[in-house]
Amino acid sequence: MTLLSVSGLNSFYGRAQILFDMTFAIGQGEAVALLGRNGAGKSTTLRSIMGLVPRMRGAVAFAGTSIAGLPPYAIARLGLGWVPEDRRIFTDLTVAENLEVGRQPARAGAPVWSEARVFGLFPHLADLRNRPAGRMSGGEQQMLTIARTLMGNPRLILLDEPSEGLAPVIVEQMGQAIGTLKREGLTIVLSEQNLRFATQVSDRALIVEKGRIRFDGTMAALAADEATRQAYLTV
Repeated sequence: MTLLSVSGLNSFYGRAQILFDMTFAIGQGEAVALLGRNGAGKSTTLRSIMGLVPRMRGAVAFAGTSIAGLPPYAIARLGLGWVPEDRRIFTDLTVAENLEVGRQPARAGAPVWSEARVFGLFPHLADLRNRPAGRMSGGEQQMLTIARTLMGNPRLILLDEPSEGLAPVIVEQMGQAIGTLKREGLTIVLSEQNLRFATQVSDRALIVEKGRIRFDGTMAALAADEATRQAYLTV
């Protein structure tokens, strides 16, 4: 079953066109990585799906409902979760208060998350429950951002560069957490530059280059296609 479909998506920042006729589909329960070099259009793709790009045209449907043109809060209420690259936590609020801000009612077809369950996913956050989020490390803040998004009980979660700038041990923990989310049946779309990390957590890859999809296939197919990796992923 297709949970998210994107067709003919074109996105602009001012006069500059960033995405060109992007078309792809995400099946329920899939974990799909958007891969590509810095500036390829990965983050803009996620932001466009979430309604955060002011000028765009094309079709975007989530769970059979058109979401193109809807405000981000309305898209979130349909069960689409967003974990931005810059985290956007509330630094003056504690960990527990940040989680409470993200709480939404349970929804059909989505795992149900509580404070206890997200602390089970990220045990270190439980020890920091009463700490202001502004006094946490970058890795801890990344965990909190994902945990806060899960409190909205999403059916699909968009992760923008979840491993960027994190220590290797935190990246490993992040990979384990994403693996747990997959087993829970959550659909995941992540943008990544770290091919090794993406391979560990994803079923399929979409390679983006200059705002266009250049490859759509399994991670195994990508691993066997050295020419594509050299053309679009090497620095």
